[in-house]
Amino acid sequence: MPAVERILVIRLGALGDVVRSFPAVGSLGALYPAAHITWLVEPSSAEAVASQAVADEVLVFPRGELEESLWGLRPRSLAAAVRRLVHELRGRRFDLVMDFHAILKSGLLSRLSGAPLRVSYARPFGRELSWLFANRRAQLGRRRMSRFDRNAALVEFLAADSRPAAEDGSIRPPEEALTRMRGMLGSDVEPLVIHPGTSPGTPYKRYTAEGYGFLARSLAEWPGLPCIVTGGSNREEQELAKAVLAASAGAARLAPATPRFEDLAALYAQCRLFVGSDSGPLHVASLVGTPVVQIMGPTDPIENEPFLGTPWRRVRLPMPCSPCRRGCADASCMRAIPPELLVSAVRALLAETEGSARHTRSRTVDSESHGRSYSPLASTSRLG
Repeated sequence: MPAVERILVIRLGALGDVVRSFPAVGSLGALYPAAHITWLVEPSSAEAVASQAVADEVLVFPRGELEESLWGLRPRSLAAAVRRLVHELRGRRFDLVMDFHAILKSGLLSRLSGAPLRVSYARPFGRELSWLFANRRAQLGRRRMSRFDRNAALVEFLAADSRPAAEDGSIRPPEEALTRMRGMLGSDVEPLVIHPGTSPGTPYKRYTAEGYGFLARSLAEWPGLPCIVTGGSNREEQELAKAVLAASAGAARLAPATPRFEDLAALYAQCRLFVGSDSGPLHVASLVGTPVVQIMGPTDPIENEPFLGTPWRRVRLPMPCSPCRRGCADASCMRAIPPELLVSAVRALLAETEGSARHTRSRTVDSESHGRSYSPLASTSRLG
């Protein structure tokens, strides 16, 4: 295991991809408790990283500035932005880069950092020639594995014979945010939360508003279980939330606004159960310890498993064209899921977790076809 003092973690991308790296980066911190860890991340997920004790420093990748200069055909501005970024990276004198993203962009950033040791994935998990920029490449034994397992495997590859301490990966909202959210919910009863949205570029991953409305109406008779709907941060998601509320015929209400990541995490931490499709908020919910029911159509069911440290179930109808990477406008694999199947999965998970305390629920996982257990070991927290 190499001796290092300064580590650069590269995991750009969307919220779901970033938070699924938290357990692995936590294990990296436990492996090198005296090292200074810097996380390079895009602006949209920078707040999530900064809110948790997984890195000592957050470095924001200037994606907007670079794209504006590139597409605006301003080569001088682009060159100046790249020089500033390279100066920022090299000035920190990293000993080690852990490239969890493994695409061409992250590979280039890894090489530009000047770090003597650059760890990433060999093919097929290393994509877009990214492996050419790493001088240690992890060849994983399976071609399909969850993002959580894949990230953990990169740290295990670095550790070699020294097994890294496993992190439970929990997202811990600050107590102030939890107290504020309890007041906004206005009740001590944990609600069921529906999140119908996905990122703007992936509408094919969304379940129907009518199906969610049917779920809310069907659960209205469940004693002491209010239902709320989160609207997301963009207009498209907010309109979808309104459609779900209309379809629920009064059985659900709009959740409190969550303008910051800590608000979103605090809201989900107060909920009895989360229901939604493959999205960043679903993975946030599972990492705060809230059981989740995942509705899945076009995305890979193995790669996008929820966190195994929290009970979850999946609703999916396998189709000949699924999984696929791009989805389609028809989204037939999502529309084909009968709402009665969703209600059955939700009721089963509610019954399984009834009476369990938050963060101490059974670690046994029940999925479509198999179950696995998770036993977290002692972990080392890092100062933010």
